[in-house]
Amino acid sequence: MNFSIPSYPDLQYGSVYCIGRNYVEHIHEMKSEKTTDPVVFLKPRSSIIHDGDTITIPERSNNVHHEIELVILIGKKVKDISPEHAASAIRGFGVGIDVTARDIQSDAKSKGLPWSLAKGFDTFAPVGNLLPFEGTVDLQNLKLQLKVNGKVRQDDSTAKMIFPVDELISYLSYNFTLYPGDLIFTGTPKGVSKLSSGDQIEATLDNNLSTLAVHVE
Repeated sequence: MNFSIPSYPDLQYGSVYCIGRNYVEHIHEMKSEKTTDPVVFLKPRSSIIHDGDTITIPERSNNVHHEIELVILIGKKVKDISPEHAASAIRGFGVGIDVTARDIQSDAKSKGLPWSLAKGFDTFAPVGNLLPFEGTVDLQNLKLQLKVNGKVRQDDSTAKMIFPVDELISYLSYNFTLYPGDLIFTGTPKGVSKLSSGDQIEATLDNNLSTLAVHVE
């Protein structure tokens, strides 16, 4: 399998870090609780797909959800970086979708078990085009919009993040060494809902700054 990054052929994808419960209204719709520290989980590299690819609903799930997110590409090795210097670790950014088998996740949670499987199936991390980050874009003021079959399901702003990007990078680097090619999915706003075979998904970041179109089967 080829793990190179289309927008950055000199890099290969590394670890895929994901943040849960980072928007208050999404916490409410999931009947969850706000946490003191970021909620972190990981996806395998095999879950990554790109524009024009297909999300495959696994046979063992009957309730797969979409979750649009701002995705950050790490460009250098960092450890214990402060929030004030975290932007220096960013090479790119774009739109992505955290796909979740909600029924599998809920079942695991009810039994006190890990729920990595619910997040990590093949095709469960679609990523749009990643743009160079040069420090001129305000990552905390970007519009996220996701449509399914032409109808808007998620429409919100990264301004509503509980933990902003610089804090997420700092927190992750305190617990892990980050490497070039690592991705950070920064959390989803409200509006997550079920996907069905045949659905067409369009996700955009800040009015087509980064775009992603995928099919569901």
